Amino acid sequence: MKELIFEEIKKILKRDFILENPKDKNLAHFATPLAFTLAKELKKAPLLIAQELAEKFQNNACFEKVEAVKGYLNFKISKDFLNALANSALKEPQNFTKGKKQKQSFLLEYVSANPTGPLHIGHARGAIFGDTLARLARHLGFKFDTEYYINDAGNQIYLLGLSVFYKVKILHFKQNLEYPQDCYQGEYIEDLAQEAFLHFDKDFFKEENINLLADWAKDKMLEVIVKNLEQARIKIENYVSEKSYYNALDSTLQILKKHKGIYEKEGKIWLASSQKGDEKDRVIVRENGSGTYLAADIVYHKDKMSRAYDKCLNIWGADHHGYILRMKAAMEFLGFDSHKLEIILAQMVSLLKDGQPYKMSKRAGNFILMSEILDEIGADALRFIFLSKKCDTHLEFDINDLKKQDNSNPIFYINYAYARINQVFVKANKNIKDITQANFDSLSDEGINLAFESLNLESVLKDAFETRALHKITDYLKNLATNFHKFYNENRVIGANNEEDLLKLFALVALSIETSFKLMGLQAKKKMEH
Repeated sequence: MKELIFEEIKKILKRDFILENPKDKNLAHFATPLAFTLAKELKKAPLLIAQELAEKFQNNACFEKVEAVKGYLNFKISKDFLNALANSALKEPQNFTKGKKQKQSFLLEYVSANPTGPLHIGHARGAIFGDTLARLARHLGFKFDTEYYINDAGNQIYLLGLSVFYKVKILHFKQNLEYPQDCYQGEYIEDLAQEAFLHFDKDFFKEENINLLADWAKDKMLEVIVKNLEQARIKIENYVSEKSYYNALDSTLQILKKHKGIYEKEGKIWLASSQKGDEKDRVIVRENGSGTYLAADIVYHKDKMSRAYDKCLNIWGADHHGYILRMKAAMEFLGFDSHKLEIILAQMVSLLKDGQPYKMSKRAGNFILMSEILDEIGADALRFIFLSKKCDTHLEFDINDLKKQDNSNPIFYINYAYARINQVFVKANKNIKDITQANFDSLSDEGINLAFESLNLESVLKDAFETRALHKITDYLKNLATNFHKFYNENRVIGANNEEDLLKLFALVALSIETSFKLMGLQAKKKMEH
């Protein structure tokens, strides 16, 4: 809708301008400060310019009213125009707010948790954000692929094998061994040990087979991680192995050397990242010739940046903030435009239960399992709360608040609006086909504003994607639900003279909620459970 209005205004004004969304819809649906911009050029007062511009829109079918207010040009959308948009939306609900095919393409790498344990609640935030971003991007017409980078090399994988090895020896061979402190804790290691004992012959459990045991355990943990993601309705398309990039390290180092991006010192190879704004240079090859984690990551990012994507996105934990400059430096030394690499940081999450810190999981050891919280509150509640605040800000919530069946629980409140609409249609014994011929002529200003708000979803979605601020969708839904409930409580629907007009308006509100929920990976409820 906003694009259509923008083009209509531009056709008349024949100028570029900023189109704003005023908070008070009773004043205007859209407004532009163009008169202030033109004041210097036209050598006139903004108030006078705005009045002259407003006169150009007389008898325009798109607008109920166009007026100059304190130098601003205010636009109120006409009922006929909103009704025509509503007809189109309700006729093809599957295409509502859907974008045309876009040229820009994206590759998102996210989650990428070490396959040494189940996903914890910290992983869930970036996972849910990334999945929703992918759904939204595809809905808006972008090519958007997703990838998980498996850290299947290095000491952490050996340590996983060692952990399982010790547990097998202690639990099944009854050996009096002390479990090493640096091994992985938690009951999931005991589960792996039990499965390994049943899977392998008894004579397999020797120190020389720890690496083989580690590979087996890593694959098992990946299966658990994929199930954890599926439980939250997350599907990542492609999984790539760190090991698969090992042979490309030498050729990558050669390119970095050619561009003076690396140097040798103290028997190590250093990335000259301080030349590109990093606080200091970083070791990428140790004295023994083995690459650091950063080296493997550089090789992987070189591969990603070489693929035919306009932008490579990463979602990292907030503790990786210092990693951004060194990775961008490496990409520049390799000849890439570092602006093509975009990093989104996911801040920490604090969980409460009845106001007290949520207890750590015995099964996980020293963290809270994502699967445990999903079992307790469900995917809808977890996804909603993780999308309700900017990704790079700290999030704290009480899981019992998300179980409440009242207006203090935002997901209940929004679902209640959707269910209310569905139940009104049931009581009226009507469906969408019965109300398509209705129009918005009889609607009050509050009703028209509710229709406008519902149809403005496309603008909200585009803004949320472009700014990577998905909380704008949850904010929109909370506001829409609040305005709907107020309107519903103040207006009789069943048996009213304009019953079908109101039902058409309600169907539009429901469509906006349902569309938003689908993009957030949620399921709208047609009936509330008691």
